[in-house]
Formats: sequence, C-alpha cells, structure tokens
Amino acid sequence: MPLRRWIKSANFAIEGIIHGTRTQRHLRYHLFSAVFILLLSYALGISRNDFLIIALTVIVVLLAELVNTAIEAMVDLVSPGQREKAKIAKDVAAGAVLTTAFGAAVIGYIILLPYIRDGFQSGFRIAKHPAEEISVMAVTLVLILVVVTKAYFGKGTPLRGGIPSGHSALAFSIWVVVIYTTGSLVASVVCFILAALIAASRVVSKIHTIGEVIFGSVMGAALSFLLFRIFLQVN
Repeated sequence: MPLRRWIKSANFAIEGIIHGTRTQRHLRYHLFSAVFILLLSYALGISRNDFLIIALTVIVVLLAELVNTAIEAMVDLVSPGQREKAKIAKDVAAGAVLTTAFGAAVIGYIILLPYIRDGFQSGFRIAKHPAEEISVMAVTLVLILVVVTKAYFGKGTPLRGGIPSGHSALAFSIWVVVIYTTGSLVASVVCFILAALIAASRVVSKIHTIGEVIFGSVMGAALSFLLFRIFLQVN
C-alpha cells in the first residue's frame, strides 16, 4: 500500500538522521545550537520575517551536515584505503559545512544583534506569542529531542522500539497543544484518550516497553507544557 511504503521510506530517512546524530558529534552540536538559537529568537520576540530567515538558515546548516555525513560514508565505501582523492572529497564536503555554518553565524549575528542590544538598553523580558505559534515550536522541539535521545541511547529504530517512544512523545505533545489552543475540556479529554491509545498500542504491539512509552509521553507533554507556560500570550 502507498501509505505503508511511505511509512517505510520515512523510517529509513529518520534512521539516517539518527545515525548521523549518533556518529557525528558536529551534527549533535548543530542540533543543540539550533534549539538554542530558535528559543533565543523566540524569547527575544524577533519579527516573523527574521524568524523565518533564522529557521531556514538552521535547516540549511543541518542539511549540509547530513549531506557531508552521506558523502563521507560513500567515500569510505568506494575507497576504504588511504587515497588522496578520497581525502579531497571529504575535505571539500567538510569545507561546505564550515562555509554554511560560518554564513549562518554571520546571518544570526546581523539579525539578533539589534534585539540583544535593545534588551541591554531597555531590559530583557521574554516575548509572548499566540498559542498557534507555540504549537509549531513545541512539536518541532519534541521531534528534535526524540531524535537526540534515540541517538544517545542507540537502541531500536526510529519508528520501532528504542528510547523514547516517538509516537507517544508526539501524541502527548499534541494533547498539550490541544489544551492550550482550543480551551475545550471535551477536545482535551478526547485527545488525551487518543494519545493514551496510541501509547498503549506501542506496548500491545511489542514495539516499545512500558518504560519507553512512559518516558516518551512525559517528555513530549512536559516540554510542550513548559513552552506554553513560558511563552503563551495572555489576552
């Protein structure tokens, strides 16, 4: 079925991301930097256009690091020995990452400096945002945290097994999102039941253990709840 093939392809893609995160310390650094920069930008309350530029820059840096990892693996496959051409290929790929990271740093400096300077002059305060914007940030950060955590523990595959249960983390993150975006008790209860059923299905199908499911559920809900508590704009 097309859906099953798509899920299988997505599993392979996420496995690639987790493999890169697990084996390449620079990719881990970039992921941590991405989280920090996105949260800093959000807290400073930069304009939407500036935030989009920052977000796209972060994506380009991560993309360059993943491509570099793929090139290194391919070079090792076709040229396992010490060869000058192989070294050149790896060096050029690493140079592309360095160039991208340097450009991203310059862009970040140009965009964020005025906001940071204003903060020193008038005092720093955390900017508030509507629930809809926080929802996107919450889901994005939960997914990044799932990838980093799975890479750290190194068990299971992205969509089958391992710590934490990504399905549970995302399901309970969405539950918190529904609570804050709808304000409806009925919708919140229904979403909680659905999230619990998703988490239970991972245990029943023996894809995850109870501990992995609980870990993921708490992680997704707690991170999302924390983001809403910090950034939510009160009308």
